Amino acid sequence: MSTGDLEALLRITSPGYVGEAPPDIAFGTTDTPVGRLVLAVTARGVVTCSYDDEHAVFARVSRALGSFIGPDPRRLDPVRRELDAYFAGRLRAFSTQVDPQLSSGFTRTVTQMTLAVPYGSVTTYRDLAERIGRPQAVRAVANALAGNPVCLFVPCHRAVDGPGSLGGYAGGAAAKEQLLRLEGALT
Repeated sequence: MSTGDLEALLRITSPGYVGEAPPDIAFGTTDTPVGRLVLAVTARGVVTCSYDDEHAVFARVSRALGSFIGPDPRRLDPVRRELDAYFAGRLRAFSTQVDPQLSSGFTRTVTQMTLAVPYGSVTTYRDLAERIGRPQAVRAVANALAGNPVCLFVPCHRAVDGPGSLGGYAGGAAAKEQLLRLEGALT
């Protein structure tokens, strides 16, 4: 096995290994009160924060960004600390930037609009559709948010069907309800 092969194997299999050159995309997981989240961080910010299976997220990031991906605690730990502070009720706005590379077109427009929904409040899919100038696209807005690659950092959980109906969420209905209760948007 060559040194390069060993280096590549260690990057993938050893969680704390960084090696001589840090990866282009830091990749790892974190456990939260609403489940395990898979994180990927580029030099531009969080590119994914997902409830999906770790292997599926790794494959998606690899296909879309085709870069050197591996563990890098120097970039992952600050994101984990912000998530911990959020779940402890000490953080209302993330300072970590969002890297929107995994969204495009309509989905990017919808997720960018969702960034404006403040902590402790909700909006409706209909309201978001109207704000982007596509009032008939309510279902498309809901679908775009279902595909949000950066859950929590892009607060898609703050978009609901309407009064009495929370709508779907990548982490499940219980997680969405828990997040909205944490933020004080539900009593």
